Amino acid sequence: MIESPPEQDQPRPPGIMARNIADPIKLSGLQLHGVSAETARGGDAIKVYTRLSLTSDDKFFHRVAEGLCNHIEHIARQSGGAVNLKRADVVLLVVHPDDTGDLWLDTAAVALQIMTKRDMVAGAVVFEQDIADVIGMGFPLVPIGQEDRVVCMFREGWRFGLFFDFNPDADFSVEEMQRDLGTLHRRLKYRDLYDAIADQAVFSRLIAAGWFPFVEILGPEFGELLKFSEAGFELDEVEAKILAKFDSERIERMFSRWMAKAHFAGKERLLRSALKSFAEGDAVPVLKIALTEIEGILGDAYRKVYGKGARIKKLLEFAVASAEAKAGHPDTLLFPAAFAHYLRSHTFADFDPAARTGNASSRHAVGHGAAAPETYTMVRALQALLTLDQLAFYT
Repeated sequence: MIESPPEQDQPRPPGIMARNIADPIKLSGLQLHGVSAETARGGDAIKVYTRLSLTSDDKFFHRVAEGLCNHIEHIARQSGGAVNLKRADVVLLVVHPDDTGDLWLDTAAVALQIMTKRDMVAGAVVFEQDIADVIGMGFPLVPIGQEDRVVCMFREGWRFGLFFDFNPDADFSVEEMQRDLGTLHRRLKYRDLYDAIADQAVFSRLIAAGWFPFVEILGPEFGELLKFSEAGFELDEVEAKILAKFDSERIERMFSRWMAKAHFAGKERLLRSALKSFAEGDAVPVLKIALTEIEGILGDAYRKVYGKGARIKKLLEFAVASAEAKAGHPDTLLFPAAFAHYLRSHTFADFDPAARTGNASSRHAVGHGAAAPETYTMVRALQALLTLDQLAFYT
């Protein structure tokens, strides 16, 4: 049987501000229990996927998506109705133990779980520049039972994501589904960013210039840096634009974020002095303070967890692990592994004191008083503050 009820007002549970657009389409006879993982002849033993996440960039995606869509549309036609899954932006199918199912075509309320850059209150508008990371994606008003099976396909821009869990152990985890859908959404929406990090030529060029996809500039600002870097252009023009956007209000928001962390709060007087110098356009004290305090802040965070100190190599490993644990996945917009590489190759780059020459972006060169005076620039100062800010999201 297929049934598509008219839209109706649905009571909203206390504290829930959204609702589903309409009730689901009811289906029966859904024989979905697995997807073949390999080609085989009749009678051969084969491997079967019962749980999988794919994007449309994966070669296997199109074959699996086509097979699932064909089966669901066939069941709909047998039941006397018709659906076209290819026209939907979000397809969610919840299959129950008796092989009946609820099919939601752009009608289920979708919720993204995000890490924000600023404080939020319920009902506030969230802009893309407010998003620090996407942690999960789910359907809070769709009931999913412990023995149910789920198929979800969705569009993000010109790309698609596919998730299914046929739940052979009858122990469905909504939390794990939300995590995996969030990962798919993140990979699709920010694919260009992931590609840039993976492109050694582009990423190395950015690091050499002192840049990283810092959370605070993630979005159009870093996008401009990325375009210039990919084209091999000098970054002076876009750097000047970014620097001009860091007014006292924006810097104060960053500072408030830092002071919410105990290992930052203990450095309040020093950090406040650095920000005062930044506002005055004096890069020297900003770099002298910020670069030398990074290791101390990491050390305090490490000591709070382990009760002892550690050298910088261990501290960087700790920062990566903390970011991954916070996001619930290493494949996160915080880019912890890439940031550790940035710190090792840029902020804490090897330095030979005997050479007596260095760059003001290097903690060691600054600490030894060997950084060339002309390298103490406001762009370098901003990069040092953004490096500190990144650590506030990690620990």
